[in-house]
Amino acid sequence: MIQTLDFFTPVVDDPYMFGQIAAANALSDVYAMGGVPKVALNIVCFPNCLDVEILGEILRGGADKVKEAGAVLAGGHSVQDDEPKYGLSVTGFVHPDRIYKNSGCRSGDVLILTKQIGSGVVNTAVKAQMASEQAAMETARVMASLNRKAGEAAAGHTIHACTDVTGFGLLGHCVEMAKAAGVTLEIHVDDVAYMKEAKDYARMGLVPAGAYRNRDFADPFLDNGNVEEVYLDLLCDPQTSGGLLFSVPGSEAAGLLDDLRKMEMDTEVSVIGRVLEKQDKLIRLR
Repeated sequence: MIQTLDFFTPVVDDPYMFGQIAAANALSDVYAMGGVPKVALNIVCFPNCLDVEILGEILRGGADKVKEAGAVLAGGHSVQDDEPKYGLSVTGFVHPDRIYKNSGCRSGDVLILTKQIGSGVVNTAVKAQMASEQAAMETARVMASLNRKAGEAAAGHTIHACTDVTGFGLLGHCVEMAKAAGVTLEIHVDDVAYMKEAKDYARMGLVPAGAYRNRDFADPFLDNGNVEEVYLDLLCDPQTSGGLLFSVPGSEAAGLLDDLRKMEMDTEVSVIGRVLEKQDKLIRLR
């Protein structure tokens, strides 16, 4: 049995979309361990100064996403608070021999990421009223997308390690994976899929504070290869409801990519690098 819990404040203005994103984010932890979500409970904080119809839309968004995941929403709990917050406690199941951990990367593995990154940067641009409608819509769609299809595609392959990419940013999660496995991860920055216009916004300085905290954490373990600064901002960008990062044997990478394509996912899948024998630094950017 997998038991997880996650909730947060709104990241978009639309309450229905916020409910979907928060639910997808909470469900993601189950998929990141190779499991299937079965039961969910709502966690709600809501101020009495807002229209209760807003709360109804948040809950409707979450319920629709739980249904899409094939799980059952079995109730929940709410409290009055000064700021809206929403999320889920999720119960899922996984076969003991198929549990994904973040500690099993092996030299020769290929790293595959199932969603584009940059949601923190784009959301910062949205708050500053500087983001295009296209960029805002793409980011909301990606955040609301379940990792269900990616999990189903991976089920038929050898997965040495897996994590979902969240608030620690891609580099933060890579550091954790490399440290746990005693290897070095080589990331090819041009091959990573980014949100549309995210590079432009990052170059403008629209970078969330969390990215700098993630950078401080990753820096001691990082050989940045003199890559452009904008890539460091994006690789450290804290993600909301990010994709799954798989470490798979090189011999199975093409097969997994083919199965991911067959799933007709509405996110971009990218091969972002490879696993090397441990070197001086845990992460190499190229």
